[in-house]
Amino acid sequence: MRHKISVGMVGLGSFGSGFVKRFKAHPDVSRIALCDVRADRLAEFAQEIGITETYGSLDEICRSDLDALVIMTPPWMHAPQAIQAMEAGKHVYTAVPIMSDNDGDVILDWCDKLIEAVKRTGQIYMMGETSYYRPEVVFCRKKFQTGELGQVIFVEADYLHDTVGGGLIEVAMTRTGRTREEVMAAGGGAPMHYSTHTACVPISITGAHVTEVSAFGYVFPNDEYFRADSESGNTFSNEVAVYRLSDGSIARLCEFRRVGHVFQEGIVRLLGTAASFELGSDGAQFVTTSQRQPVDVEAYRDPLPEPLASDLGGHGGSHAYLVDEFVSACAEERLPTVNAWEAARYVAAGVIAHKSALRNGELIKVPDWGDAPERLP
Repeated sequence: MRHKISVGMVGLGSFGSGFVKRFKAHPDVSRIALCDVRADRLAEFAQEIGITETYGSLDEICRSDLDALVIMTPPWMHAPQAIQAMEAGKHVYTAVPIMSDNDGDVILDWCDKLIEAVKRTGQIYMMGETSYYRPEVVFCRKKFQTGELGQVIFVEADYLHDTVGGGLIEVAMTRTGRTREEVMAAGGGAPMHYSTHTACVPISITGAHVTEVSAFGYVFPNDEYFRADSESGNTFSNEVAVYRLSDGSIARLCEFRRVGHVFQEGIVRLLGTAASFELGSDGAQFVTTSQRQPVDVEAYRDPLPEPLASDLGGHGGSHAYLVDEFVSACAEERLPTVNAWEAARYVAAGVIAHKSALRNGELIKVPDWGDAPERLP
């Protein structure tokens, strides 16, 4: 039975603030509250949006009677804050990834803890992975499910986002509160530790999980950001991984942070035994042994309630779908698409890829937490 829910938005930075209006507009959200540690930002945004219920800390909003919390704080806070919120009886949505940390073993440990928290509390958890709802990924997933692709052989996906020209320094400044000079001095972490945008592509299309990986890193000469003496000690500005998945398919994923290329995120090519898909500068094409057929991947999107359907938002129009999926999962009391088990698969793929790159391409097994249960624990 579907019911309306109340939602608290935690973290009103540049990314989180963009989601407030969408959650407020959802027809199944009966009440919305705001939370931020900066009192000035909280008051300003509450007045702008017309929301009177506000909280100054996660501890405070966890003591409320709200049904769900949407956590948009910096990535390294997501896992512990999500667990705290679930233990307080809240359903939880976090932005990607589950955990961003310089130590891959720490990230995997948080994956364990997050899944255990879902099992222990019975609360809903969803990670807001944008690539899941990019129209080209949706198109390939539907074509795979109908059997039109046959068996998937090979998938390519890229996340090309130059550190300097792409604005990542400014993102780090916003998240950490540091100056540009402080951010540059701290240096950059491993690109593969933030690779859910690419890992989601092959995993979400077929439902298979990564079993092993070989990866390599590229060192930009005289790099002032990715350095051995940085906080992370990471010297790789670009990393390339080749994965084997549980269905026998292979994926090649690129995470590049020093690259002379416009921002690019998501699928590049999928090769199947019956048909294939390519996304290039001339658009999307469905390819068979006899022809290339241009396709309008936007036509394959699922319907959305108004007013979300009128403003899909960023990252390939995925934002409105992420909002609707989380609200719908809570309202229907079911597991969401990118649940804790699915999210852990995206995160672990990148963690182990970086370990392989540090070992000059050594083939390493990737841990798996199994398939998500059919219903809430």
